[in-house]
Amino acid sequence: MAAVVGFLVISFAIWGIGDIFRGFGRSTVAKIGRTEITVEQFRSIYSDRLQQYSRQAGRPIGPEQARQLGLDRVLIGQIVSEILLDERARALGLSLSDAEVAKQITTDPAFQGLNGQFDRARFEQVIRNAGFTEARFVAEQRRRLLRRELAGTIATGLNAPKALVEAASRYENEQRSIEYVLLDRAQAGEIAPPAPEVLAKFFEERKILFRAPEYRKLVVVSLIPTEQARWIEISDADLKRAYEERRARYVTPERRHVLQIDFPNAEAASVAAERVAKGTSFSDIAKELGKNEKDIDLGTVTKAAMIDRAAADAAFALKEGEVSAPVQGRFGTVVQVLKIEPEQVRSLEQVAGELKQELAVARAKAEVFDVYNKIEDARAEGKPLAETAANLKLEARTIEAVDRSGRDPAAMPVNLPDAQRLLPMAFTTDVGVERDPLQFQDGYVWFDVIGITPSRERPLDEVKEQVETRWRDQEIATRLNAKAAEIVDKLKAGATLAEVATADHLKLEILTGLKRGDGSGPLSAAAVDAVFRTAKDAVGAAEAREPVEQVVFRVTDILVPPLDMASDEVKRTVDSLNRSLSEDLLSEYIARLESEVGVTINQNALNQVVSGGAVDSAN
Repeated sequence: MAAVVGFLVISFAIWGIGDIFRGFGRSTVAKIGRTEITVEQFRSIYSDRLQQYSRQAGRPIGPEQARQLGLDRVLIGQIVSEILLDERARALGLSLSDAEVAKQITTDPAFQGLNGQFDRARFEQVIRNAGFTEARFVAEQRRRLLRRELAGTIATGLNAPKALVEAASRYENEQRSIEYVLLDRAQAGEIAPPAPEVLAKFFEERKILFRAPEYRKLVVVSLIPTEQARWIEISDADLKRAYEERRARYVTPERRHVLQIDFPNAEAASVAAERVAKGTSFSDIAKELGKNEKDIDLGTVTKAAMIDRAAADAAFALKEGEVSAPVQGRFGTVVQVLKIEPEQVRSLEQVAGELKQELAVARAKAEVFDVYNKIEDARAEGKPLAETAANLKLEARTIEAVDRSGRDPAAMPVNLPDAQRLLPMAFTTDVGVERDPLQFQDGYVWFDVIGITPSRERPLDEVKEQVETRWRDQEIATRLNAKAAEIVDKLKAGATLAEVATADHLKLEILTGLKRGDGSGPLSAAAVDAVFRTAKDAVGAAEAREPVEQVVFRVTDILVPPLDMASDEVKRTVDSLNRSLSEDLLSEYIARLESEVGVTINQNALNQVVSGGAVDSAN
């Protein structure tokens, strides 16, 4: 049932809580049933949850980053849905005894010591680190357990009907085969250069496509442990000490190729061992017992990989080629060692490079928070990012011009850390506006926008080559689309694809094992989807993987694997469907509670809390 509470948060966040946000009051953020949450209460809860996420992530998460990651809505949804469940549990008169709450806490693995028993000191340390007093933690656990019981009653035990499992399995595993012809650029024939007036008209109709993009000038400072590690010196003494501490990591244990025969009793094993000593081969003894080579060959294994400890001790005491005396155990066992691969140890000299890097990165990680605080303090004082970086001996890169796609004016990609997140932020930030740093690779990335070059229209002369290329591609696409439609018409009229291919000097090819969502050969994922929308023996056309090219195909076979309810794949499908059904049901239940219990939220106060600002009490 723990999973139920986990997806409760996600479900609530997915269908959103925007429709329950209505302004009211001055000092109250939300009223949920009989529960009113003041601004300070909500701020405290929100701050606690944000700190929990920060501890789990191993780095601080500020209000701005929470909004970027969508954590603000997840946290709001979690808080509101939990209170809704609390209200319903109270209305139903549900409760838990002190003994049950204590049992749940003392059996929690997080609070157990090395002996597997509840450790009072560990318990106090864990909840203190999480920001709880004991009384507050116990009260929160009581509420959490009641929510879990209530949510579990509603949303567990659902089983997807077989028809749904069959449909999902068919969708995921159905395979199709096609025969096809590819219409590539060569099939379009010669394309004469466009007349000046044609090119000018084409450009005028599509001017927006050829605009010069907006560019931003940035200062970027990275505090990434792997980068900072380059400047950290590791002494020989530290390196040697670390090597000795980690020596086991660099040892490849001895391995032996072992044969093993188990006998029904120790007497039979003794007889067999005597026969082997007199010259009977190990394999002959095995054959007499009805065993083949696979039955007795354990392969080349380490001592730890052998399940029978007594047999392992015997095997790793033999010389190469020797046969053991009977090994005492549940059965009589005799082992033979065919080959020995000695233990290998990588020397300090061999691992020095990677070990130095590891130690340097570890030290850099330990210093990240200290440097992070210094940078944030300097920025709070209004110091420019470049100056702050220089004072801390960090590199500040100046990016003269970069567009939204991460390219410079020469259309060359600009190397930026975490560009997928950095660029959208940079293009929604004005000159002089500070933004929270991005968290990236166990470190941080700061940026300042120090210049903006607006987007502008470019004259035809400046982009003539690009315009002509786009015009030519459109002409080719138009011709190939018409050609594909012509072939489809012939096929629908009774011609075979082989006949059409021969007549048009096209190559007829075959693709098998196509599955939904995966491109294959010249087919894009969209073209494969078109194949799955086409009936057996029917024909169709779709865009190929390469731009402007077309594929004309006929579906030759549809294979639906039989449903094996015992297979691991189907079991995973069933588990996924069951979770989805539980999530849907619990989402509906929460929505019903929202309607019955009543939820009202002060949007202005909420926005101020999640943005980290002060609430205007006069609003």
